[in-house]
Amino acid sequence: MKRDEDNLILVKSNAFALRIIRLYQHLCNEKNEYVLSKQVLRSGTSIGANAKEAAQAQSKKDFQAKMAIALKEACETEYWLELLHESLYIDEIPFESIYADNKDIIRILTSIIKTSRQNSK
Repeated sequence: MKRDEDNLILVKSNAFALRIIRLYQHLCNEKNEYVLSKQVLRSGTSIGANAKEAAQAQSKKDFQAKMAIALKEACETEYWLELLHESLYIDEIPFESIYADNKDIIRILTSIIKTSRQNSK
C-alpha cells in the first residue's frame, strides 16, 4: 500500500489546502471578505478530501468517481480564485502563485483520470 507522502496528488492537494486555508484567513482578517472566501475554502479543501477518499476506493469505478469529483472541485476553485483576483481581493503575485498550483493539480487529476479510464478498458 502506498503511503500518502508517496502519492503526488495527496501531497500536492494537502499543501494546496493549507494555502487555501491561509488565503481564507487573510481574506477574512485583512479584507473583511467572508462570502467568496468561504466558497474558495470549501472547494479548495475538498480537492484533497476527495483524492484521499479515492485512495481508499472500493473499486476502479469508485476511484474514478472520487477523482472526477476532486477535478470538479479544482475547477470550481479556479473560478473562485479568478473572481477574487478580478474583484481585487487577491493581488497579482499571490494570485499567480496559487492559481498555478491549482492548474498543476487540475493537470495531475486529469492525467490520473485519463490513465485510470484507459487501464479499465
